[in-house]
Amino acid sequence: MPELKSIIPAIAIRHVSKRFSGVVALDDVSIDIMTGELHAICGENGAGKSTLMKILAGVITQYEGELRIRGMPRHFRDTRQAEEAGISIIHQELNLVDQLSAAANIFLGREMSGRGGWIHNRRMEQAAQQLLDELECPIDPRQPAGELRVGDQQLIEIAKALSLRSEILIMDEPTSALTEAEVERLFRVIGRLRKRGVTILYISHKMDEVFRLADRITVLRDGQLVKTLPRHETTRTEITHLMVGREIESVHFPEPRQPGDVVLEVQGLSRAWPGHARQWRLRDIHFQLHRGEVLGIAGLMGAGRTELLECLFGAATDPLEGRILLNGSLVLFRHPAEALAAGIGLVGEDRKRLGLFAQLSVRDNINVCTLHHTTTVGLLSGPRQRRQAEQSVERLAIKTAGVEAPITSLSGGNQQKCILGRWLLTNPDVLLLDDPTRGVDVGAKAELYRLMDQLCRQGLGIILTSSELPELLAVCDRILVLSEGRQTAEFRRNEATEQKIMEAATARVGGA
Repeated sequence: MPELKSIIPAIAIRHVSKRFSGVVALDDVSIDIMTGELHAICGENGAGKSTLMKILAGVITQYEGELRIRGMPRHFRDTRQAEEAGISIIHQELNLVDQLSAAANIFLGREMSGRGGWIHNRRMEQAAQQLLDELECPIDPRQPAGELRVGDQQLIEIAKALSLRSEILIMDEPTSALTEAEVERLFRVIGRLRKRGVTILYISHKMDEVFRLADRITVLRDGQLVKTLPRHETTRTEITHLMVGREIESVHFPEPRQPGDVVLEVQGLSRAWPGHARQWRLRDIHFQLHRGEVLGIAGLMGAGRTELLECLFGAATDPLEGRILLNGSLVLFRHPAEALAAGIGLVGEDRKRLGLFAQLSVRDNINVCTLHHTTTVGLLSGPRQRRQAEQSVERLAIKTAGVEAPITSLSGGNQQKCILGRWLLTNPDVLLLDDPTRGVDVGAKAELYRLMDQLCRQGLGIILTSSELPELLAVCDRILVLSEGRQTAEFRRNEATEQKIMEAATARVGGA
């Protein structure tokens, strides 16, 4: 641990409490963050981590208790005040304007101007390029944010925070959408920031990251402070136990699953990439999915994992070639509504942008795909909707004040469970899960793994993409590997290893 520069904490959190609609998000939390340290904040979804960080960053302004920044009492009225005090945050949930360029997003609200007050795009693009170079990131600063994949959008969020040159940097799950190579680049940036004396608060569910980076680790559970420990005086097992209050067992299924009939078959699927040098997002993909099995899709960012699921769900806008058969019948979905009607569900990788209806309640978010189940003579039945939502909340152990609570009052992991519950109500034959545990804690992950196993044993076919190889190895019956849009390998559960998958994921592929 680097020598701390001052006995006065960079941040002193004193008896901070916060409630949302009757739910206690934080309960009398007090922590000291010392100048120049990397302090990890750990806890399950709903433990209060993000709420505390939003208070520090001026996003949440109404709370009980006191903050002291470098010894001075502060209560930020907005994020601008926090930034002026030297605090910036990289949010877990992306906050980009899709229509604006990467550069415009980085400097949004702090635009550079020239003579006459006109926005100076060239200067912003040059400054953005320097930040992206610092991240060793090949993104074009002129490209609209909405055209970027989630991992690249996450890097834009990181560049935005770095642009403030803050003395205190809050990182809320910064690697949740990044590839292993991008994570390593970010860690190099963190090393350079620490040499400059930047204080970093780091939230992550990934214990490997926490124990690689942190000087001290604070654990929150159910909104309360459990313990703060120096990293070298604790273990992953102890921190996990403190987070959940119980031991998290390894993922062990009682007996091997027995796959049934083929429910989905893909023959020579190709997806064009007009105007791109590679020409194809996907090229000549073949596989079968059986009832009662989990088929994993592995690959680095840009390999085509999400693009493949979009094709299967009718969400691809590019021309397709090849054949898709569902329950033995040839299908060509032109819209996700057609895939839904045929028995396919999709939990997308970008929860905030593609999964949630932020203005609606938990009940409405769960019921949105099955409104026809809760109507009488064409009118929606509130009691039926509540019962249906309450059943999903109970089945998936969703932590919420009630089904009428705003969906935004839930933690990220519990929001993800609501989206999963929505699709399960459609009784699908095939469930597509695109990195579904991104930003989900270890306890909730174990619950999701058990649920996937249970659904498979009931005859559902699941296709799972994940950026975490241990997750694929633990859950999947077979793993298909993609590289640059092409299928480079397929492994059965007993054949697959991280090394084999990475070799296939980095394999060079031929031309078009």
